[in-house]
Amino acid sequence: MAYHVNFCVLFLATTVTLVQTVPRIVDLSYKQNRDSITWPLNPSYNFTQLYRGYSETYKFWFENNHFAMPEHMGTHIDAPVHTVKGMWRTDQIPMENLYGAGVIINVKSKAATNPDYRVTVEDLLMWEEKYGEMPRRAVAIMNSGWSSKYPNKTLVFGSPEPTDISTLHFPSWHEDACTWLINKRQINAVGVDTPSTDYGMSSTYPCHTLLGKNSVVGIENVANLDNVPESGSTIYIPVLNIADGSGGPARVFATYDDEPNKPNAAARVTCFTFYLYTLAAVLVCYVL
Repeated sequence: MAYHVNFCVLFLATTVTLVQTVPRIVDLSYKQNRDSITWPLNPSYNFTQLYRGYSETYKFWFENNHFAMPEHMGTHIDAPVHTVKGMWRTDQIPMENLYGAGVIINVKSKAATNPDYRVTVEDLLMWEEKYGEMPRRAVAIMNSGWSSKYPNKTLVFGSPEPTDISTLHFPSWHEDACTWLINKRQINAVGVDTPSTDYGMSSTYPCHTLLGKNSVVGIENVANLDNVPESGSTIYIPVLNIADGSGGPARVFATYDDEPNKPNAAARVTCFTFYLYTLAAVLVCYVL
């Protein structure tokens, strides 16, 4: 009897530890639908119901749909070949380049007064002064607060004529900051909560070129960045594995450890339910 009690106590202690260390998961992507943002003049999202209802053939409820969309729509990545010939296509990007320590660069106050703001090296050094040196092969994402405008095209593109690329106004990265991340911190990916890794007024797209030449993944239209700590997360970039692609939609997400005063209720219920089943099984075995 003592053995079984000790086993249950040990199992309970292990379960509590697991609950306390279950990471939070934050979805950093937008739903793909007819409102999804894409670059001006790209075709729009198309979704067609092929079948939805009870199937006499299969004898159960059955659904099947068809969708079509540009690679560069909603939350998506730019593969290096997007702007630099001969570089990685979407299906050639190594898996180890599709995740990294999360580095969230908060420039919301600056972007609020200057829609053409570009993240600077000084912004990166200020982040390091606060949190320490960036980990190598990280995922750095600008948080400009632009997600509050999504999916209103006029607000997101900062123009009453969002199909005219010469009129766009939205923040992004400065090429000097991208160069610093590449040379000093060997960055895996650079992202934005706006439509482009170059700011709206750009006509030469230097950040796209820099990222492509150095095999760095670009991420655009990232969502929910206010729900992720500026330091301490891991960001994953599970892009659709498109053969011969220049990018693709991605269900980007972040994980980070729970704060002590924010217990993960769902994990707690799951773990304790499992514990109770195990305890019942042990007691039954003991009785038998």
